[in-house]
Amino acid sequence: MNNLLAAFMFFTRLPFWRIKTVPQECFRHVVSYWSFCGWLTGAIMAVTFMVVNAILPVPVAVLAALTARLLVTGALHEDGLADFFDGFGGGTDRESTLRIMKDSHIGTYGVLGLIVYYLLGFNLLNTLPDYDLPYILFCADPFCKFVCSHILWLLPYARKEEESKAKVVYTRLDWKEELISALGGLIPLLVLPEFYYYILLIPVFVFICIQALFRRRLQGYTGDCCGAVFLLSELSFWLGAAIMSYSLIV
Repeated sequence: MNNLLAAFMFFTRLPFWRIKTVPQECFRHVVSYWSFCGWLTGAIMAVTFMVVNAILPVPVAVLAALTARLLVTGALHEDGLADFFDGFGGGTDRESTLRIMKDSHIGTYGVLGLIVYYLLGFNLLNTLPDYDLPYILFCADPFCKFVCSHILWLLPYARKEEESKAKVVYTRLDWKEELISALGGLIPLLVLPEFYYYILLIPVFVFICIQALFRRRLQGYTGDCCGAVFLLSELSFWLGAAIMSYSLIV
């Protein structure tokens, strides 16, 4: 219970800290419950879309859903994505990439990367049928977080622990934590229309490719890498859903 609560404290801005004070050690295990945080943020996106779409057009509802998650998470993952674009765009080797990613100031690559990411994501979601969108928003979030949690299995932490921006270095998942993460990521798929099951391998493939990039450039991962690979994997989920939906129309 403490680890789950720590995950909600770490990955959202909601005042879960009012419920209970948890030991600092619990924050080293938050990735195990990352997918369960996706239940919350994915549900908030889905509900926001449905409420706004009841009175306003789909594009406005999509924008409201994306904004709702930004407010709940404090743009935690988007900060990682921007640092990823800055580091890998401006860095030429491991040391320079890590140095740029640790810089709190956003650069040109980060700004352009976020603009392109949201333009693409917004337009992809707008191509989907409005009756399918809540399910896709809800399922993509926890599923991609489950997939991306495996970065702890594949790569070591790229910095020294004291150099971590969040002052937390995640522990590698044991088999119990892997099972917990899997339940959090896979159970929501029960409500996903079967038509979209074919796309589930796309975010897995994207994750494998991006972690290979981390391995080659950084010989490991950072917290920013976790946020970046999640958002890009989720974007690929939306892309796959849009392709499937478009193929049905034509």
